[in-house]
Amino acid sequence: MRVITGTARGHKLVAPEGLETRPTTDRIKETLFNILSPHLWDSSFLDLFSGSGAIGIEALSRGAKEAVFVEQAPKALSAIEQNLAHTKLQERAEVMKTDVLTALARLGSQKRQFDFIFLDPPYQKGLYEPVLEAIAREKVLKEDGIIIAEHDWKEPITQVAGLKISRVKKCGITAMTFLILEEE
Repeated sequence: MRVITGTARGHKLVAPEGLETRPTTDRIKETLFNILSPHLWDSSFLDLFSGSGAIGIEALSRGAKEAVFVEQAPKALSAIEQNLAHTKLQERAEVMKTDVLTALARLGSQKRQFDFIFLDPPYQKGLYEPVLEAIAREKVLKEDGIIIAEHDWKEPITQVAGLKISRVKKCGITAMTFLILEEE
């Protein structure tokens, strides 16, 4: 696992040991950032269920002004901190050591909003819907922002109030569903 391009290009990243995390493959990461890259410069990026931090680090490397990483697993938190130090991107990063719903409530109460929100929770745990509902409720997505949900192709994302699905990109057995705010 490595940073694909940008200021930290080629840096190898560590991943937490064990089966608790499932790192996004370089192929999926490259597909995602080919779609996002025209809009990444000077953006704010929220990486939920961060794991190794590879997605948020890629966003920073490609010009995002800030990235917030949300993770609660100790091994994953250690990997994120090591990866940020190794890539020298920690000055533009914030690591929230808590669960995703608590983090979203905190960010919402601080009136923080993001251009991009990426989520890749553990599969088959029923987490997509409550997290997407919290994103909409807490108003943490900017008006023209994009949510990217990585998921198993066989488990499609269902639409939730306040958000609408704008695109689904299939990559093998994985899919990325892109959601935007529903027009009022």
